[in-house]
Amino acid sequence: MKEGQLALELAATIRHDGDGGVADDLSTPDGMAAWLRARPLLLDAAGLPSAAGAAAALGEAGVGAEVGEQVLAVRAALRALLARAVSPAPPSRADAHRLLPADQAVARLNAAAAGQPVVPQLDWPAVGAPAVRLLAAGTAAPPASGSRSAAEVAVAEVAAGVRLAAVLARAAIGFLAGPDLVRLRACTAPRCVRYFLKEHGRQEFCKPSCGNRARAARHYQRHHGAPAD
Repeated sequence: MKEGQLALELAATIRHDGDGGVADDLSTPDGMAAWLRARPLLLDAAGLPSAAGAAAALGEAGVGAEVGEQVLAVRAALRALLARAVSPAPPSRADAHRLLPADQAVARLNAAAAGQPVVPQLDWPAVGAPAVRLLAAGTAAPPASGSRSAAEVAVAEVAAGVRLAAVLARAAIGFLAGPDLVRLRACTAPRCVRYFLKEHGRQEFCKPSCGNRARAARHYQRHHGAPAD
């Protein structure tokens, strides 16, 4: 999974709910678990490829509190720095009023990324170009869930949260320091709260439906003198 894709997918878990409000896909343990399970490459990069490893991160009834807090902390730092990146244009309206200071966001990402040691590995398939991938170091699979004590479960959950946060933080750092950052925009269409990458010079909105909604809102304002809801 590309760093920029993962970073933007994490940011996009805060989104327009389709009814004039803002939804958070990671606000519940079940929602967090579903998002993580849909990204097996993320679990693999965190050293949690096995069923036992995934269970340590995701739990039997959704993501545990420790994992959730680690992931949400990285997301908050990422969104604060996405807002900084699009400045002086306005940031996403979803959290513009509660953004972390940029220096705190940078420190949080760096600290999270340092939580999981990694080693570079050469990947060179028979057909294709060589590439480097990072392998999590020292991530032995935890005992099967049925044989673990409550203390062991808690320790495994903390470790899984640290590793997941490290992978997400590295993806965020890679994107923020990478060549695609100059294309980052915050969609200004009514009700939209997404960050997106501008694909061509005339692109103003994240998707055509947002452009249609923005044009409709401008038409309404010209004829009625007040913004449309």
